[in-house]
Amino acid sequence: MTAPVLTAPAPASLRFHPLRDSATMLRRNLKRMLRYPSMTVMLVGMPVVFLLLFVYVLGGTLGAGLGASVPGAAGGGRAAYANYVAPAIILMTVAATVQGTAISIAMDMTEGIITRFRTMHIARVSVLTGHVLGSMIQAMISLAVVIGVALLVGFRPTAGLGGWLATAGFLVAVSFALVWLAVALGQVSKSVETASNLPMPLILLPFLGSGFVPTDSMPAGLRWFAEYQPFTPIIETLRGLLMDEPLGNNAWIALAWCAVIALGGYLWSKRLFNRES
Repeated sequence: MTAPVLTAPAPASLRFHPLRDSATMLRRNLKRMLRYPSMTVMLVGMPVVFLLLFVYVLGGTLGAGLGASVPGAAGGGRAAYANYVAPAIILMTVAATVQGTAISIAMDMTEGIITRFRTMHIARVSVLTGHVLGSMIQAMISLAVVIGVALLVGFRPTAGLGGWLATAGFLVAVSFALVWLAVALGQVSKSVETASNLPMPLILLPFLGSGFVPTDSMPAGLRWFAEYQPFTPIIETLRGLLMDEPLGNNAWIALAWCAVIALGGYLWSKRLFNRES
């Protein structure tokens, strides 16, 4: 009878430590953000420019056309339009931030550092986790800046503490979903230029929804698309939370879209990362 072969456990230095490795990759991405502050300024600057444009240049006319049934639009005018457009600008901020995520991923892919990480004795999940966590932190900072600017230009939410906490949690869910999608888009891009262009529809979709004008004012075909695309229930949920208005079915539809986008982005990202180089 042959004696069983006993295998000695791997030395501690050769064992995977997903949490430690993820923290290391997060620190790497945070240092990159500090090293290239112009990227963060550009990603935050675009939503701020749109906010100023729509409030101060177009707000008087567009605000006068808002109906009395629109949350926060009582009285019409520029102040009413600031309340109406702020949720769309907040969502656009998240979309702009994940554009930076796709660019960072594409830089790693084209520069060969991802190939190097594949050969190192680290938990493979930590490479993408570091990018996701770093992007989430960047998104929260960007959102704080843009919301602060919105308050300065006339945005007056009526939500209480509970509404703001619910808004923060909802924005975390939206950011998490879009970040995973951007991670996949960054990996599938052949160049940094391509990665900067692929997420552009995420920035444009609020224009084709209820972000800037009510969908009732759109032609029939465009209205159908605007009402059923994912960003419309997300914007309406943000608007309802911030203006302390009933959410209806928008919250559940928005969370369902977030779950689908997050799961799809994660599975797509995992498949792309595990492919042979």
